[in-house]
Amino acid sequence: MSNDKTVTLASIYELQGLKAEALEIYKDILKKDPENEEAKIAIRRLSGIRRTFSGVDEKMKEFFIKMDTDIEFNEFERWLAKTWN
Repeated sequence: MSNDKTVTLASIYELQGLKAEALEIYKDILKKDPENEEAKIAIRRLSGIRRTFSGVDEKMKEFFIKMDTDIEFNEFERWLAKTWN
């Protein structure tokens, strides 16, 4: 049961934005239980985030947090499409 709590704790850390801490917990889980699928998936997900997002566009981050109209959603969607292509 303590393994479930550890996965839960890592998930909570991840949701709170503590990605590096969550990643370390998932790695510890995998060391103890190499077949733990939740930990494997989380490590792939978090490793991808760390590898792909080395910097954050703070202006767009603030825009994303505060947007509330269809026009703003469309503008953000266009920015994402342009950024990812």
